[in-house]
Amino acid sequence: MKLETKSWLILILLACIWGSSFILMKRGMQTMSGQAIFTDMQVGALRMFFAGMILLPFSLKPLRKIKKARDVLFLFIVGFCGNFIPAFLFTYAETSISSGYAGMLNSFTPIFTVLIGFFVFKVHLTTVQIIGLVIGTLGMILLMYSGHLQPNNGGLIHVLAIVFATLLYGISLNIIKHKLSHFSAVEITSMALLFVLVPAIIANGFFGTIATIQTNEHAWEGLGYIAVLGIVGTAFAVIIFNQIIALRDALFASSVTYFIPIVAVFIGFGFKESINTAQIASMIVVLLGIFFVNYWPQLQLKRKAMALKKDHGKN
Repeated sequence: MKLETKSWLILILLACIWGSSFILMKRGMQTMSGQAIFTDMQVGALRMFFAGMILLPFSLKPLRKIKKARDVLFLFIVGFCGNFIPAFLFTYAETSISSGYAGMLNSFTPIFTVLIGFFVFKVHLTTVQIIGLVIGTLGMILLMYSGHLQPNNGGLIHVLAIVFATLLYGISLNIIKHKLSHFSAVEITSMALLFVLVPAIIANGFFGTIATIQTNEHAWEGLGYIAVLGIVGTAFAVIIFNQIIALRDALFASSVTYFIPIVAVFIGFGFKESINTAQIASMIVVLLGIFFVNYWPQLQLKRKAMALKKDHGKN
């Protein structure tokens, strides 16, 4: 199999894994017929428990590489901002909005990542990136508003829960890039989840997860969905993401951002969820902004590098 074909197939697989996480949250909370299983808080706690446990063997060895106290602080930030808190915010939001709409709102992450990088970490932005931010921000506002054009699509508080979660993702990604670059992605993820494993166990006890498992007749069905969400959607997905970077580059791997909301919407349709035209149009505007912010400048640099390489070859 050609390298390009293999990398595209793996990228699509990753998009399917991450794009399906939104419906898995929903199915962990209720059956197809609408019968309640776990609460939104229980799903969040169980997701973190499964993810932390599956990556536990990978987290112990990298602990020896920690030399500074600030590394521990940054890993805690990644653990809570990049994993723990968003896990609860997303499930809370999906008590009132569709999984497809949640997948669309998740596309705010790259916009917040660039904004935080610019304002906090003083990352330089080109004119094209600034234009992309304006377009993306406009798309964000339209997408948030579009939820109110559809009946029974939840209140603004549920939409803002995901917006806040994507803001936390942006903080986490910047910490990883600027403060934890001396660790690999697998090391960062495994150690960050190790630090939130105990809070996840405590949360499961506090929210009465064990009692639900013992008394709810659909509990094992819900556990199956949540286990896939925590194990495949977190641990396995990180390994796949790193493989894509190894096969191609980070620029190609970041393209998964464009496919995740599309996958989430199509899966939502499969589960008879409805999405309105305004939401789809708004999502396209957001993705266009992301393209100009993230992809276009790197694509231009790549083209310039290839041109220079050709010139050197002629000389």
